[in-house]
Amino acid sequence: MMRIAVLLKDRCRYDKCNYQCINYCPKVRTGDETILKVKGGVRISEELCAGCGICVVKCPYGAIKIINLAQELEKEMIHRFGENSFRLYRLPIPQKDNVVGILGANGIGKTTAIRILSGEIIPNLGAYEKEPSWDDILEHYSGTSLAEYFEKVAHGELETSVKPQYVDKIPAHYTGQVEELLARVGDDYMRWVEKLDIVNTLDAPITTLSGGELQRVAIAAASTKEADIYFYDEPSSYLDIKQRLNAAKVIKEKSRESQVMVIEHDIAILDFLADNTHILYGSTGAYGVVTQPRGVRRAINTFLLGFLSEENIRFRDGEIKFDSHAPRKDWHTQPLVEYGKLVKEWDNFRLETEPGVVPMGEVVGVVGPNATGKTTFVKMLAGVMEPTEGEIRSNLTVSYKPQYIKPDFSGRVMDLYHTHISETFETNLYQSEVVKPLDLKPLLERELSTLSGGELQRVVIALSLGREADLYLIDEPSAYLDSNMRMETARAIRRFMEKTDKAGLIVDHDVYFIDYVSDMIMNFTGTPGVHGKGQGPYEMKEGMNRFLKEVEITFRRDPDTNRPRVNKTDSRLDRQQKDEGKYYYTD
Repeated sequence: MMRIAVLLKDRCRYDKCNYQCINYCPKVRTGDETILKVKGGVRISEELCAGCGICVVKCPYGAIKIINLAQELEKEMIHRFGENSFRLYRLPIPQKDNVVGILGANGIGKTTAIRILSGEIIPNLGAYEKEPSWDDILEHYSGTSLAEYFEKVAHGELETSVKPQYVDKIPAHYTGQVEELLARVGDDYMRWVEKLDIVNTLDAPITTLSGGELQRVAIAAASTKEADIYFYDEPSSYLDIKQRLNAAKVIKEKSRESQVMVIEHDIAILDFLADNTHILYGSTGAYGVVTQPRGVRRAINTFLLGFLSEENIRFRDGEIKFDSHAPRKDWHTQPLVEYGKLVKEWDNFRLETEPGVVPMGEVVGVVGPNATGKTTFVKMLAGVMEPTEGEIRSNLTVSYKPQYIKPDFSGRVMDLYHTHISETFETNLYQSEVVKPLDLKPLLERELSTLSGGELQRVVIALSLGREADLYLIDEPSAYLDSNMRMETARAIRRFMEKTDKAGLIVDHDVYFIDYVSDMIMNFTGTPGVHGKGQGPYEMKEGMNRFLKEVEITFRRDPDTNRPRVNKTDSRLDRQQKDEGKYYYTD
């Protein structure tokens, strides 16, 4: 085994902790310089470290990680950002005529791998003390499948196109019209604009676009550029299910012309999109290991299992399992909230919802295209917005997590919880069913303003579940979360509702998330931005069949994991299920 010591500098508060890592280190007490004070924090000697883990436990901010890894990985280090910093082992391999998927948690090197393959970063093979050289890389990869690839990158002979991860940052760099931006990239942009259904945005300034529109413009721009290899980093964010499938079709079409690599957290879309997939495992901010490529079905099943049999490595505690059948009708309990027909009108949009009931102790999944009124309906139930017509017959207390979240609290995460949910936070139920699965402990001492999008999402979901309420309204909880955390969050929400006998209304576009968390389905249809109609809640089977009929896709069940899988359009199974009206549950 080899030992790595990592200091997470964004967490380290050496000016507040009195250097407890140094004070409690047994090796330091015997006179060794295992941990030293340096500018900006501490330095941990991996050679002297005994691996006792006392510094990890004593650090009040969770800033230290001491990890044992297999010795053979040492020769496969591709890049290291510095002393006591993140390191990446191995790289994904581009393939001709195939979409190569990358699947793994946030913070373990997926985007770093793309930056290396695109030539943005010259990998240093772990020798962070000296300037990296392409000559060293070419020698390292000599005789391998990446040798020719890096030869072209090193000599500037490989043109790359990258769809960035954070499309919401695009308006900060460009404020002109959409068509002007696309025309700068290439002449073939209308081909992708039409396929992505963004013709009506061409005259709009970039600064006025929604998240979904920005995402599709970014995909169109990346696809328009003439390149040898295309990288798409999280292309499904902000998109509804139909838009996600259209984007996937665009990327698949691009793969028939050039090499394509995709990072994606929506497992259903990755399954539909990729041919082969690399799993990345590791520890957030500490290290990441790229596995050998697998066929996409096998890779996703392995990811859900949480165990790499070839390497004898478990990277998750427990398997993620799906039910093969819709929930039984006799599960439903007495009504918690009832509402009649509701109408909400603006100058250019009208929403109508049918009368409905939300039962106690159950979760209603809310699905449908963007801009058809899902969030508006949630806000009316939450009392944030009054309906134009109709009323909600309820005296319930409601906890509402909005779609768009901002760090508007000044202070630490722990201060936020102590201010708003101090009593709930200390309970065993909340600690075991919310804090632990959402992995909140390392975030408690962090300033809210320093959190990433995914970290902030977890904090706010936990805050909404910690409030005393009868009904929990949670809008798009999977946004910014990686594949693993999406499943953990879905499981946490479901178990919390069951154990507290409360009800939840969950709006989301991730089919796996909705399938895992929901007992019933509410379906929204209509013309986006013009008219929306909400129907249900329905039994799970009926609701999902109605929803998927609207978007004209069918799902089958994987025989090994029972997870949903998108059928190829007009395949034998797709046609058969449509003829039988069985779009989701075939039993």
